[in-house]
Amino acid sequence: MTAPSRPTVSFARTFTQRFSCTPRGARLARQLALVTLHDWGVPEGTRLSADAGLVVAELASNAATHGRVLGRDFELRMTLLPGILRLEVSDPRRDRRPAVQPPAYQAESGYGLPIVDALTTDWGVMDRIIGKTVWAELASPPTP
Repeated sequence: MTAPSRPTVSFARTFTQRFSCTPRGARLARQLALVTLHDWGVPEGTRLSADAGLVVAELASNAATHGRVLGRDFELRMTLLPGILRLEVSDPRRDRRPAVQPPAYQAESGYGLPIVDALTTDWGVMDRIIGKTVWAELASPPTP
């Protein structure tokens, strides 16, 4: 006789927060993302946490720099599912869509999206009623 198998229970965890479209808001988004991941059992210093911190920092910085509309915020949404961490940053500017381009010689900017492209399994842009959402997905190790 064999013992009955336990059903595998997996939960989706979601975090959503709005931030001011400023460098300070972008920095706070990254810090809060790392704290939230830690609360979800992804300790700081792990590859997933480090990669997520870089991706959130880049997407939030882009929202604060290129997606800014006076008086409007940007939104960070994180969803942790079995095997995947989805990061979404929404801003009010639909007309300014991100695209990976080779940086110009000695350019001071333009390096962020190639980093996002290298770290993530997939990323893209979706239109919203007002603005756009830039999303990125990172592979996450299965939880025990």
